[in-house]
Amino acid sequence: MPRAVRRAVTAAAEYGIGRAGLAVVRALDRDAIGQGHHPRGAAGSVTGWVFAHRPSNRQRNRWVVSLLDVQPADRVLEIGFGPGVAVAQLVRVGAGHVYGIDHSEVMLRQASRRNATAIRAGRVTLINAAADQLPPALSGPFDAILAVNSLGFWPGPAERLADLRRRLAPGGRIAIASQPRCPGATAGTSRRAADEIGNLLRSAGFTQLRTETLPLSPPVICVLAAVAS
Repeated sequence: MPRAVRRAVTAAAEYGIGRAGLAVVRALDRDAIGQGHHPRGAAGSVTGWVFAHRPSNRQRNRWVVSLLDVQPADRVLEIGFGPGVAVAQLVRVGAGHVYGIDHSEVMLRQASRRNATAIRAGRVTLINAAADQLPPALSGPFDAILAVNSLGFWPGPAERLADLRRRLAPGGRIAIASQPRCPGATAGTSRRAADEIGNLLRSAGFTQLRTETLPLSPPVICVLAAVAS
């Protein structure tokens, strides 16, 4: 397929899935924004479907996983796995074991179905839990941690990041990604998000910070950092 045609098809899918999904969610629950934060019930199932099939969401998750340079023995933790798209990508690139938490039972069901084969094979462990209530089973150490468009929903993000740093192995790395979805979001909105994330990571004791950008509309930013070896 020619590149121009592929771009047009992707743009149409992005627009169509987003608009249609939002209309259905609003028909089922007036609190569409709340569903984005914590999917629940029938509207939450539709929200998860949109998360999993919107082209920008899929591209964003694949990209963040690629930035982590996952190795075969790596233990990786995702905070807020949603419908499990990044978890599936981590399995595909060969992570040793993928762990994840999400506070939505709807997302746990969807992610578990999406990754059922890897769960049966003992390569994936998914838990229904909030970012500020990580269970003892996730004490680590982990080689890598990621969060894609979930940091903004964490209670006390500075404290949560400091806690995650303690759960990383020496030399472990973290990737925090954000694609602002607020009305009127621009490249400037993304840059400000990157600055805020970077400041939080520094305050939590992370080093070796760098920011990568995926040129979508609006751009996706990913701030990567590490702990001392």
